[in-house]
Amino acid sequence: MSETYLIVGLGNPGKDYEYTRHNLGFLVVAHLAKQNKLKFSANIIRQGLTAHGNIFGKDVYLLLPSTYVNHSGRAIKELTAKQGIDLDKILVVSDDISLNFGQLRLRSGGSAGGHNGLTSIVEHLKTKDFNRLRLGIGLAKRKADVVDYVLGEFSREEKKKLGDFIQEASECCEAWLGQGLGIAMNQFNRRKDDE
Repeated sequence: MSETYLIVGLGNPGKDYEYTRHNLGFLVVAHLAKQNKLKFSANIIRQGLTAHGNIFGKDVYLLLPSTYVNHSGRAIKELTAKQGIDLDKILVVSDDISLNFGQLRLRSGGSAGGHNGLTSIVEHLKTKDFNRLRLGIGLAKRKADVVDYVLGEFSREEKKKLGDFIQEASECCEAWLGQGLGIAMNQFNRRKDDE
């Protein structure tokens, strides 16, 4: 069994999408890399940027797929196959419209919940049994607005809280690495006051 871990941030590549709601996974994993002085490069796999190093005594790869969200599974499959990373050592960080803004949900598996990035990962890994950290972005007012909503920028009020949210999600990733899934879930899976 491999002792190498993988934390993946889901998002779309390019400056146009950088600070959109759908890129929250990217923002968290990029922040995690910065906090731990790890730099991303395109040297290891063809379909993503990776950073590699030690976090909490663990050998960790951080991954930002360079495909669009809907094809995120390609990069994850490529990296896990190349580095021999076990499913239970993978954490996927993604936005979630079913959770209020600022809410975190860490879990060990489950459905894709309508998130096309998670659907792609399930298809490429051939399993739903990977850890995921869902980041609440709230729900658009009408169903027809969902695509525009997730590809839109954060509201003025959300931007005020975004830094703290990203920091908390990054700390959740570190807790998952350092203390394990159960302790991290107990610490971070709490309801926000405004629910």
